[in-house]
Amino acid sequence: MSKATRATQALEKAGIAFSLHRYDYDPAADRIGMQAAEALGEAPSRVLKTLMALVDGKPVCVILPSDREVAMKRLAAAAGGKSAQMMKPADAERMTGYKVGGISPFGQMRSVPTFLEEAALGEEQVYLNGGQRGLQIRLDPRRIAEVLNAKAAALVA
Repeated sequence: MSKATRATQALEKAGIAFSLHRYDYDPAADRIGMQAAEALGEAPSRVLKTLMALVDGKPVCVILPSDREVAMKRLAAAAGGKSAQMMKPADAERMTGYKVGGISPFGQMRSVPTFLEEAALGEEQVYLNGGQRGLQIRLDPRRIAEVLNAKAAALVA
């Protein structure tokens, strides 16, 4: 497994401090983020998942704790839209350039509006996918908002 991914390169280019953490990715896990949290020995609230969704048919990136689900009405409202739905996995892979289970909000093929669950900003450090299955990036959650120009909002059900 390579240490350099588009995600790590994007963070390095932005001058953001982070550390890399590997774990044994389980492709059969029901909830990938929860499996990552367990493997890392971290609380699910500190291991964030990256989801790709559509708001009024337009792609957005959503970052939230691995043990929570996105409230589609809240996401639509945060994005100034009327309705939201999850993006199909194949479409998410095409749009981001990453495989499901390895989608990072950093270094995606195309920049899209990004929304961060505001509760994550209460953590000192969080984990996010590093652009490969089994690779997590640990960083200050405020840097996520800074680098991605992410809007913090109450997004969870």
